[in-house]
Amino acid sequence: MAFAIELDNVYQKMDGNLLKLSVGGIKAYNQDNLYNSKGAAEHFHFFVGFQNTVCCNLCIWTDGMKQSIRASSTEQLYKEIRKIIEEYDAVNHLSALERFTNLELTEHQFAQLLGRARLYNFLPVEKKREIPTLSFTDTQISTVADSYYNDENFSRNGSESISLWKLYSLFTGANKSSYIDKFLTRGVNAFQLTDHIAEALETGEKSWFLN
Repeated sequence: MAFAIELDNVYQKMDGNLLKLSVGGIKAYNQDNLYNSKGAAEHFHFFVGFQNTVCCNLCIWTDGMKQSIRASSTEQLYKEIRKIIEEYDAVNHLSALERFTNLELTEHQFAQLLGRARLYNFLPVEKKREIPTLSFTDTQISTVADSYYNDENFSRNGSESISLWKLYSLFTGANKSSYIDKFLTRGVNAFQLTDHIAEALETGEKSWFLN
């Protein structure tokens, strides 16, 4: 089961898209032993972040997501969730997303990124340790490529470049096909990858995904 609740009183426009603060969680029973004794700790996922009302894509990052909450009572679960919400900084999160609207990839750089993404799963383990993690599947990378030309909200719109905000949104859009227990992890990974690309563009430092 997954749920999400929009908080209408906290919102922000991002490149013409309305983002609303949302909280939600996931309970995937494949992560628990259903034969455990009563009162044993169970696993839960929880997030607080922004949902793009244009496309329902979910914008989350590490500071607003707890991949594994182990709780054996509703009281313990409540305490864990409250702690995540209290530590979450919405202003800082929005600032990080706003940064993406001011940076762009050329079509050549975008093609380089997707080509490298296709190679990622075949890299030696040692090489993977040296570069940022990419958790998206080949099918999802193909969805990003298709959306680059055809998505009604985040395609390149006839330009030979694409903003990192749109790139990030293509990845969060492709993430919709993820199974429930991978959804939040890949949502965070979409931010991490885009943030890595932004850092490379701003500083001029080499990135395996672009060079």
